[in-house]
Amino acid sequence: MTMPEAGTPAPPFTLPDQDGRPVSLADFAGKWVVLYFYPKDDTPGCTREACNFRDNYGALQAKGAVVLGVSGDSSASHRKFADKYGLPFPLLADTDNAVARAYGAWGTKKMYGKEYEGLIRSTVIIDPEGKVAKTWPKVKPDAHGDEVLAWLEANAT
Repeated sequence: MTMPEAGTPAPPFTLPDQDGRPVSLADFAGKWVVLYFYPKDDTPGCTREACNFRDNYGALQAKGAVVLGVSGDSSASHRKFADKYGLPFPLLADTDNAVARAYGAWGTKKMYGKEYEGLIRSTVIIDPEGKVAKTWPKVKPDAHGDEVLAWLEANAT
C-alpha cells in the first residue's frame, strides 16, 4: 500500500472522535490538516508521539493547522488516552481501518520475526485546498511533532 502522492486530492473521510462526534476532512477546508496515523492508544511510542504533538499544538495552530490522530481504537479508548495525557486535538476511531487503507497507512509489519497486517505509523499533511502536501511513510515518534512543525514553518504560507 502506498501513500497518496503530493498534489493529489486527499481521500475524504468521516470518523467519530473521542466523544463519538463525527469529524470529516471537509470540516477543515481552508486549513492545513496534520493527519497522523498511530498503531495503538496508550502504548509507549504512540504516547511519546501524541505528547510531542500536544507540546507543539499551540505553534501548529498558529500556522493555521489542525491535528487529527487516527488509530483503530474505539472512541472510548481514545477518550481515556486523551484525558490521561491532556491531548487537545481530536483522536479519530478508524475501527475498520478503511481510512488507514485509503491513506496507505495499513500494510505488512514485522515484530519479533513475525509478519502481520497492521496500522503503519505515518503522517499526511493536507493543504488548505484539500490536496496532499507532504507524507511521512515512516515516522520516529519522539520528535515527529517537531518535524511536522518545522515543515509547516517552511512551507505553509
